[in-house]
Amino acid sequence: MIETTFFSSVQDHLLLVEERIRSKADGHNPTLAAALNHLLTSGGKRIRVVVTILAGKMVGADTTRLVTLAAAIEALHTATLVHDDLIDGALIRRGIPTLNAQWSPAATVLTGDFIFAQAAKLAAETESIDVMRLFSETLATIVNGEITQLFSSKWTPNRDNYYRRIYAKTASLFETAAAAPSLLTEDRKDTYELLRQYGYEIGMAFQMVDDILDFTGEQATMGKPVASDLRQGLITLPTIYYLESKPREQYLQEMLESNFTDEDRIGKLLASIRNSGAIQKSLDEANKAIDRGLQALNKLPETPERQALEDLAHYIVAREI
Repeated sequence: MIETTFFSSVQDHLLLVEERIRSKADGHNPTLAAALNHLLTSGGKRIRVVVTILAGKMVGADTTRLVTLAAAIEALHTATLVHDDLIDGALIRRGIPTLNAQWSPAATVLTGDFIFAQAAKLAAETESIDVMRLFSETLATIVNGEITQLFSSKWTPNRDNYYRRIYAKTASLFETAAAAPSLLTEDRKDTYELLRQYGYEIGMAFQMVDDILDFTGEQATMGKPVASDLRQGLITLPTIYYLESKPREQYLQEMLESNFTDEDRIGKLLASIRNSGAIQKSLDEANKAIDRGLQALNKLPETPERQALEDLAHYIVAREI
């Protein structure tokens, strides 16, 4: 059984983070407060916040500034989800209607923009120029990844493209969540790079597992349709492994050319991937990323927080949602 006490060990900090985010709607249109409340109560485990708090406690960061930093990172993540759901046309997330399922596109975009603005304000409130610089670089990386995906021609199975995409989409923010707390301390020389490596690797693994669960999960558990990536024409790691093992199958080429609009072909490909070795190969790759992350983490002094970060890394590849 995978240890998950790392969640309860930072529960008080998680509540403070949510309070900091909610407070940013004070004095603004009440609809924005309602939207923030909807987003913060729509599930999610706050894993990025947990990483930030544990890393910050490990390096001795000031608690008030650390909570502010964690709130900035969670607000940034929340804003990206608002925009992602609109871009993807997603009506359900975590089993709950998305904002764009209830509001107009304009209102959804503006709400995401507001949350981005408040995330930037929170980053500034850490009173660290280095944090602000890293925050803006991370946001630019995320947006550049989305733009690249939107304007790419028909996506071909390519691992390098996949790695770049999931770094921009997911791992870049995990990297920042793990490394940024070191910027709140004086002695950052060794801790920053080691925690950055840890965050990068667990972030890559997190997205790989998400992509695996898109094939192996159930809609009731996942809170979204199975094979939603395939339906969007998005080729992820399990599909790449499968296509590499079956390069000459005609129906695969036909599916690529149909832009993934044929439900019968999607169902056939989904079943084929589930019954192949592609899922296990993808999981093996995620586990290797976790191992690399733990190699970096274990170069830091042994503390309860380091152990909690290790448990969190193992949880990432063992989770079912």
